[in-house]
Amino acid sequence: MNCTNNTIGCILYNAKMLLKNSKIETYSLDAEILLCYLLNVDRIMLVINNDMILSNDQIEEYNKLINRRLLNEPIAYITNKSEFMGIDFYVNNNVLIPRPETETLVELVIDYIGENKNLTILDMCTGSGCIPISLSKYCNNLNILALDISEDALNIAKKNDISNSIYFFKSDMFKNIPKKYKNNLDIIISNPPYIETSVIDTLGENVKKYEPIIALDGKEDGLFFYREISNNAKYFLKPKGIIFLEIGYNQAQNVKNIFLDNGFSNISIKKDLSGLDRIVVVSR
Repeated sequence: MNCTNNTIGCILYNAKMLLKNSKIETYSLDAEILLCYLLNVDRIMLVINNDMILSNDQIEEYNKLINRRLLNEPIAYITNKSEFMGIDFYVNNNVLIPRPETETLVELVIDYIGENKNLTILDMCTGSGCIPISLSKYCNNLNILALDISEDALNIAKKNDISNSIYFFKSDMFKNIPKKYKNNLDIIISNPPYIETSVIDTLGENVKKYEPIIALDGKEDGLFFYREISNNAKYFLKPKGIIFLEIGYNQAQNVKNIFLDNGFSNISIKKDLSGLDRIVVVSR
């Protein structure tokens, strides 16, 4: 039975039941996050103010948010916010929502950098900018470049870089990288599109309907961008340069073979917190 008054407790209950009946697994958390977003409060305030009356306008706006979630639109796109590495990033459907798995990639790079300074780092397919911005926050004295083929994605990344410490530029992979960076990069990082084209239609509605296909589609076998990086990285890395790549859970051996075929021999595979192969590390 629906609750019929306009208190926070009642409105939340009705929203949770709607989401639950639509098979939204995180129905309770989602309903609370959306109301917090609307009221600009934290979740504890919802509990403390359980009996607070909402205005008709507030209820109408909240219902609009819930209806978007009922259509499987991700919470991050509704609220324009996603947390990554302890940082809140602005996101919309021009960029992928940062994934927890990618934190493993960033943490590995941070460990590698250690106390080293004045390193020149390139992040390819930067999207929201979550990788280079996180590195900029947790490491000192880095020269960081980040590229993406999407102008819309770059605008989001620049919006997120509140320190204006990163050089963002538009490029189709290596094509527009300034010549001065040839043989001058210490680290190349990328979380490129790696899903096979034929698999895109099998993804959940929240992904295939809302997230940018250009950031998901790794072409026919999902390995196109790893070949591009393998074919070109040697022209931009310093002699002792290193590459960090996020991969799909079942792509480790194929990506390793791509780099072996291009003359790279020092290759290791790292797992994410779920125990799945997630990062390929390649040294010159």
